[in-house]
Amino acid sequence: MSLEELINKCKSGERNAQEQLYRLYAGKLFGVCLKYSRNKEEAEDNLQDSFLTIFKKIQQFTFKGSFEGWLRRVTVNTVLQKYRKDGVFDIINDDIPEEVEVEIDEDEVSLDYLLKLIQELPDRYRLTFSMYVLDGFSHKEIAKMLNISEGTSKSNLARARGILKNKIEEKDLKKKVNSL
Repeated sequence: MSLEELINKCKSGERNAQEQLYRLYAGKLFGVCLKYSRNKEEAEDNLQDSFLTIFKKIQQFTFKGSFEGWLRRVTVNTVLQKYRKDGVFDIINDDIPEEVEVEIDEDEVSLDYLLKLIQELPDRYRLTFSMYVLDGFSHKEIAKMLNISEGTSKSNLARARGILKNKIEEKDLKKKVNSL
């Protein structure tokens, strides 16, 4: 069955087609959810909420553009909407800290460890970091999606980078102390 046929069957509400679509894209969308969630369990909840939204809104997909891109956009918006309701984006201030560059020795820091550090960031920092660094959104796009100012987006990113840098440096320091 082609993707177009599968989508049309999902639009008709066919459960078997919905299950097939879920199996086809759950892995990729779970990766998206992991970037925006505090932990694996929350990512699983966000994935389920995203698929509920996808099936509810699949009529809106008009076969213009990438279906996977549409799925990703719905997933990100579903997760962000959840955080908006929780008041995660209430503004603290727009002071922009000094830009922090984080250099990572890929042999020393695993991808799993880095993801764990990102998930431990405060919500507003984690979401901004993930949107900007991992998904390539501009500060203007982030500001619009999160209903914050561009300055707040830049500030959140700088703070996220600073926290990550400190945690990575702490790990490096502990490793050096333990090797003595």
